[in-house]
Amino acid sequence: MSENLEIPRANSIYKKSTEERKLSFLERIYLPEIFRGLWFTLKQMFQPKFTMQYPETRFDPPPIFRGRPVLVEDNGQERCVACGLCARACPPLAISMQASENSDDPKERYPTFFEINMLRCIYCGYCEEVCPEEAIVMSKDYDLVFSEREEAVYDKTKLLVRKEELKERLDYLREYKNRQFGSFWNFDEENNIHSVRNRDKRWETSLSLVEMIEQQRKEAK
Repeated sequence: MSENLEIPRANSIYKKSTEERKLSFLERIYLPEIFRGLWFTLKQMFQPKFTMQYPETRFDPPPIFRGRPVLVEDNGQERCVACGLCARACPPLAISMQASENSDDPKERYPTFFEINMLRCIYCGYCEEVCPEEAIVMSKDYDLVFSEREEAVYDKTKLLVRKEELKERLDYLREYKNRQFGSFWNFDEENNIHSVRNRDKRWETSLSLVEMIEQQRKEAK
C-alpha cells in the first residue's frame, strides 16, 4: 500500500502527532517569557556602560588594528619601489600604480602614481603582508566619509604618512614577522628602502636559505 505523503508527520496542527510538546497554561499566554525578557533588560540598565560618545570621544585603536592602508614616507620620499605585489595580492583589486625609474634615487624605482579605491578596500591587510619594503601598512585611520565616488580614490598625496606617525604599527609588524620567521627578518632600519638582498648585510648569494639560517645560528652561539 502506498504511503499518503499529504498527511503531515509531526505538526502542531496535526492532532495525532506524538512528538509535539504540550504547553502549559502560562506558556500558552506567553506572559512569563515576556516578564523574563523585561527583567533581563532591566538588569542590563544598571550594568557598566561601554558605549563611547563618538565623535566627542575618539577611539584610539591598538597597533594590531587594521585601518585604512597608507604609504610610508621615509626621509621625505616614499619607500614604495612599485613592485606591484600589493596590487597582485589585493582581493578586490583596489590598488593601482605605475612604476618609473630614477637613477638619482637609491631605490631606482618609484611609483609615478599610486591609487587605492577605498570603496573597494576590505581592510584585509594582504598588501601589508606581501610588501617587501614595509612601504604600505594599515594605519589607525577608520573615519572615512565621502560625498562623491571620486573622493574615495586616494592618490599619493592622501596616502603618504611619515614613518614617525606609523611607529607603533611598524614596531608591531617587526615583532609579528619575527615570531613567524625568526630574527633573520629583523632588517636594519637604514637599509629598509632597498631590496631584500641589500637590506641584510650578511646575505650570501652562494648559500641557500636553509644554509644561511644554519650559519647564522652557529654565529649566534
